[in-house]
Amino acid sequence: MKRFDQINMIPFIDIMLVLLAIVLTTASFISQGLIPVDLPKAEQSQQASPDEHSIEIAINAQNQIFFEGTPITADTLAEKLAPHAAHAAMMPVILRVDKAAAFEHFISVIDVLKAGHFDKLSIQTEQAQ
Repeated sequence: MKRFDQINMIPFIDIMLVLLAIVLTTASFISQGLIPVDLPKAEQSQQASPDEHSIEIAINAQNQIFFEGTPITADTLAEKLAPHAAHAAMMPVILRVDKAAAFEHFISVIDVLKAGHFDKLSIQTEQAQ
């Protein structure tokens, strides 16, 4: 009987690459925010993909502001952004605002971001049909 001195890893690598491709394609559909926000629709909408270096701020229909999923007030938003101030120019910020939210809260968040020099701002919308 022939003795096996090595294991053929190529089929294992093929299976893992297929699984990786499936995970990466489905991850973009799952990566919606945890805060329920009914986003406004826009014809020229492009999906911003959050990464580990981006900051996500959400405003729901009850005009509550959320920083990385944690409810905060407009006054404490500047305090939450302070640790990121050193990299403000390069730090991407994704803003998710419910279409029923008051425009005043949107402007107050934008004002705090501009004061902190967070210039890489993406406003998330849904693609209009």
